[in-house]
This record gives sequence, structure tokens and C-alpha cells, in this order.
Amino acid sequence: MSVIPLVFTSGWASGINAYAVVLLLGLFGATGVSDEVPAALQRTDVLIVAGVLFLCEAVADKIPYVDSVWDTAHTVIRPVAGAVIAALLAGESGSLPELAAGAIGGSTALMSHLVKAGTRMAVNTSPEPFSNVGMSIAEDLGVAGVVTFAIFNPVAAAIIAAVLLVLGIVTVVFLASRIRRFLRRRAQRREEKRLAGTGGAWPPG
Repeated sequence: MSVIPLVFTSGWASGINAYAVVLLLGLFGATGVSDEVPAALQRTDVLIVAGVLFLCEAVADKIPYVDSVWDTAHTVIRPVAGAVIAALLAGESGSLPELAAGAIGGSTALMSHLVKAGTRMAVNTSPEPFSNVGMSIAEDLGVAGVVTFAIFNPVAAAIIAAVLLVLGIVTVVFLASRIRRFLRRRAQRREEKRLAGTGGAWPPG
């Protein structure tokens, strides 16, 4: 069977939490649950690093505004991780050129990352922190569930990932006004900090 469904699903999941994808796939391979997981993802050092970074993300992802800073820092990391995981999966199966797999995984990861980042910006306009915690838990459970399902039924999991991606894009479009509000507030805070650093003088000096 073509590895494309698994590549697409891993790309979507990587855009949300790349460390969870590496950790899950690595554990599935190391424990013998799946023989389609590349050996590179099963290495002990890779699993340890992925586990530590997953815990860091689990904390940062639940703190208002810190989650958006974390997302900004991962704008490159998540798509690259999605592309690398996809290329490794393709190389393991031999059913899809690694370059094509990387393009699919990377572009899908980028789209799901932008959906996640945009949604978090909208959530951060809410005055209470519980929405961040709820969103983070839902994302982690979603990634874990879909990636696990993909090991046993890759086509069905890919369909679910595609539906979730489309729904996410529609949600971001619907929340566009909140996202703009978040960006205005962030720009305002930066300007206030800059003015505080110059003693409130304008122009500085």
C-alpha cells in the first residue's frame, strides 16, 4: 500500500505537535507495534529528546500568550519536522520518492501549524486561561488518537486528518477578527515596552 496516507497524517499532526509525532511513531516502532517506522525514529536518544521537548511544549502550550510565542518559534520547526518524518517514512516503504513525501509532509504540517497558531491567537483574546488548557489537551489527544489510528488504518486516518484540517481553516477564517485583535494588542504591548525603555520620549533621543 502507498505510504501517502501515513505521510499526510504525520504531516498534519506534526504541524500541531511534531514532538508528539516523533515520540509516538518511535515508540510504536521500538515496541514492535509497527514495522513501518524508520529506525532513525526508534533511536533511544531521539526518543529521549522528543520526550523532553514534548513535555516543554505541553507546559508552554497551556499558558496564554506564551503559547503564541512558542508557535511563532516553531513556524519553521514544525514544517521541517513534518517533511523529515515524511521523507523517512517514504524511504522506509520505498513506495514514494522521498522528495515528494517531504513536500507533502512539510506543506501539510505548515498548513496545520498556521491553523493552530491562528486559533491560539483568537483564544488569547479571551480573558480566562482555561480555554488555552482545553485547546492544548484537545490538540494533544487529537494528535495521539489520529497518529495511533494511522498505524492501523492509514487511509481512514488520513481522511480524518483532512477533514480536521479543512475545519481548522474554516475556523481560522471565522475567527479572523479575533486574530486581528490579538495582533493589535501584541503590537500595542511592544510599543508600550519600547516607549518605557526610552523614558516615554518621542521621538527617542
